Amino acid sequence: MGVLGWIGVVAGIVVLFLVAQAIYLAVILTWENERTSGLNYWGQPPEERDRFKRALRRHARLLYPILRLIGRTRFSFAKASFRYRNVAGPRGMCNEESFARARDYAARPDDIFVVTQMKCGTTWMQHVVYEILHRGTGSIVESGTTLYAVSPWIEALKGVPIEAAPLHGNERPSHVIKTHLPVSLCPYSPESRYIYVARHPVSCFASCSDFIATNVGTMAPPLAVAEAWYCSDAMWWGSWPDHVTGWWERAQKGDNVLFVHFETMRKDLAGVVRQVAQFLDMEPLSDAEVAEVVRKTSFDYMQRHKAHFEMNPPHILQTDAELFVRGTADRHRDVPADVRTRVAAWTATAMKNSSYPLARMYGDVSAPE
Repeated sequence: MGVLGWIGVVAGIVVLFLVAQAIYLAVILTWENERTSGLNYWGQPPEERDRFKRALRRHARLLYPILRLIGRTRFSFAKASFRYRNVAGPRGMCNEESFARARDYAARPDDIFVVTQMKCGTTWMQHVVYEILHRGTGSIVESGTTLYAVSPWIEALKGVPIEAAPLHGNERPSHVIKTHLPVSLCPYSPESRYIYVARHPVSCFASCSDFIATNVGTMAPPLAVAEAWYCSDAMWWGSWPDHVTGWWERAQKGDNVLFVHFETMRKDLAGVVRQVAQFLDMEPLSDAEVAEVVRKTSFDYMQRHKAHFEMNPPHILQTDAELFVRGTADRHRDVPADVRTRVAAWTATAMKNSSYPLARMYGDVSAPE
C-alpha cells in the first residue's frame, strides 16, 4: 500500500473514531439530562450525587478528544440564548416554554419569591428566607438534602417543581421560590411576598463572567464579548438597569415587595434577617435565633457545605463549580479598570431617567461628563 493509501486508512480511522466519540457524547448528554431533571439529582442523598459527579468525570476523560475539539470553538451568546416576549434567556437552563409556564403560574398567598438578576445573591437569600421560616432550625445540611430540592426555581427546566416542593415553617408555611424574571414576566399577586436583591452592577458583571467561564470551560468568550452582552438587552433576564428599575418601582407601589442590597447583607446580615422576618410577619426572632440564622447563612458555612447549595446540576463540561468565587461586597474591583469604567458609565447612562437611587446606593457608578 502506498503512502496515499496509508493516509486514507489513517484518515478513515480518525473519522470513525470521531463519529464514535460523537455518538458516545450524545448518549452521555441524554443520560446526563435525565439524571439532572426534577429531583433525579437534587433529591438524591450526598453519596448518590457524588457518585454521579464521579461518573461524569470518568466520561469526560474518555470523551477528552471530542471535548477538546469542541473546546476550540468559542461560546456564542446568540446561539446560547432565546427570547420570550423580548426577554432573553439561557438555552438549556430555561426555554420559551419554561418562561411561559412561569409567567402563567398563579401566585398564592403562601408564596415567597426571591428575585434577583443573575449572580446577585439569589441562593444566599433563598437560604436566609428558608432559615428564617424555620427560625434557625432548618436541616438542609443535617438531612443531606439540597436547597434546590426544597426551593423551586420557577422558570428553570431542572429542579423541584412547585407542586412537589415542601412548605417551610410553622407560623406561615410557605414555598420559597427562586426567580430571575423581570417584573414584566414574574407571576404577581398582591398577597404573595417578593424579596428583591440588587448588587453593584459591575460586581454582577464580574460574577456573570465567572459563571460563563466556569460552565463552558475553554469555550469561554473574551471579556470584551461578555461586556458587550452584559451591556445590552441580550443580557439574560434583561439588562441590570431595566431589571433593577422595574423591581424598584414595583417595591414603591406596594408593601409586598422588599428591596434589599447584596452589600447590606454582607455588612449587616443580622439586620437583614430581622428585616426579612418582619416583612414576612413572623414573630420577632430572639437574639439566639437570629445568631443561628446568621451562622447557617454565612459565607463560610455555605462554602463549607457547598454541595448542599449548588445552583446548577453538574454537566459534562463542568462538575465542580464554586458556589461563590469570593462573594464580597466589592467584587467589582476585580474587573479591569477600563472595563469597570465602561460598565459603570453604561449603567449610569441607561438609568438617567430611572427612579432607582443609583447615585446614593452606588456612588462610584457615574456617567461620563
